Amino acid sequence: MDALVIAGPTASGKTALALALAKQMPAEIINMDSALVYKGMDIGTAKPSLEERRQVVHHLIDVVDLNASYSAADFIVDVERLVPEIQARGKMPIIVGGTLLYLHSWQNGLSDLPSANEHLRTQLQQEWEADPAAMHARLSVQDPIAGKRIHPNDPQRIIRALEVITLTGSTLTEQQQQRKATDLDLAVVFIEPPTKAWLHERIEQRWQQMMHQGLIDEVKWVMQATNSQLDLPAMRCVGYRQIAQYLLAEINLAEMEQQALSATRSLAKRQLTWMKKMSCHLRLNAESSTQEQQLAVMSLIKSVQ
Repeated sequence: MDALVIAGPTASGKTALALALAKQMPAEIINMDSALVYKGMDIGTAKPSLEERRQVVHHLIDVVDLNASYSAADFIVDVERLVPEIQARGKMPIIVGGTLLYLHSWQNGLSDLPSANEHLRTQLQQEWEADPAAMHARLSVQDPIAGKRIHPNDPQRIIRALEVITLTGSTLTEQQQQRKATDLDLAVVFIEPPTKAWLHERIEQRWQQMMHQGLIDEVKWVMQATNSQLDLPAMRCVGYRQIAQYLLAEINLAEMEQQALSATRSLAKRQLTWMKKMSCHLRLNAESSTQEQQLAVMSLIKSVQ
């Protein structure tokens, strides 16, 4: 086994389990959450505290500026570099997070897709704004498989698919079929909530804790640092956009909280959908104690080494 992966929906206890394991054996933690990569976004992303990061070495946290982007391809490059480096130090790499797209792409490979072309993307964005239905129909003709898979009201993915066709002459579907899976031997652990109601309660508790810790002030700082550009990838993180809209007086406080909680529950639902489709070595009950989970994972590690 080259690395241990701990994944699960938001608020399921992934960080606590990873820290407990890293204190029991020589290990370093690699973040697998698309929000934790951004500098300065600490409270709303439930980033491990500075004290926790002093106790255990963490990677891929605070590595991207707020106005930049970070993709699954970036994660794969970074994690493929980090795992052997950590192994060379005689430690176990523990990859932890809830961005299941990163894990799926890492396990199954990504095609060598072209970088974004700003001029072309601007043109396609203008065409989308003029006639969204025509854009999706165009995609359905040029790439029928992607047309069925991508929702007609998903401009980001429609524009990207059409951009790939224009830049490469081949469809996104064709490109994605040219995948190279990782050669690393991964032991994958999923933490699953016992019920939807249990997870929703945890999500609300975490939200209240974040608000008490000063999440609104953090979003104010992020807005100042980004000139309130709500279309940035960083501002698409759940909670941040809703609070920004509240600060811009687009919605009131009650609407902001309701929309933020709804967005977080939707994120958790997508994470669980990924987990149902993916295989793993061990599924843990999120309601179990960290000690019980730790014992189960240590048993798994011994069995696969």
